[in-house]
Amino acid sequence: MAALLGNGGVLERARVALIFALALAGACRHRTLPQAFAIPGDAGPALTVEVINTTGKPGLARSGTRLLRGAGIDVVNYFASSDKPLDSTRIVVRRGTAATGERVRAVLKVGRVVVQPDSTRLVDVSVLLGADFAARAPLDFHP
Repeated sequence: MAALLGNGGVLERARVALIFALALAGACRHRTLPQAFAIPGDAGPALTVEVINTTGKPGLARSGTRLLRGAGIDVVNYFASSDKPLDSTRIVVRRGTAATGERVRAVLKVGRVVVQPDSTRLVDVSVLLGADFAARAPLDFHP
């Protein structure tokens, strides 16, 4: 029969030693797991962006949004516009400097940065996707 608790039996000492060893091993583990997704603002100041598809090609705004979010840029809104289609992508900086727009441009790999401050917009950057983005849009994204 096993020793009762508190009498210092062999089994009790082994159980206490095992619990202590497991707790110590768990506490000593210093390992960081890789991030599954980029964190907005991790590579610089956090940006809020809206993505507007001007081409008429369905799903393009969502593809642009996924690219930007994958790079840690916070896309707060995306939609299609029925305005005049654009031939080239325009990255319009609403708050900040041209460097803010260049950060977005580096992810999209297309576009022209334009600084047009607008305090009525609640975003830092508006991305107007044009035909140049449609031509190189990733095919592996589902809308």
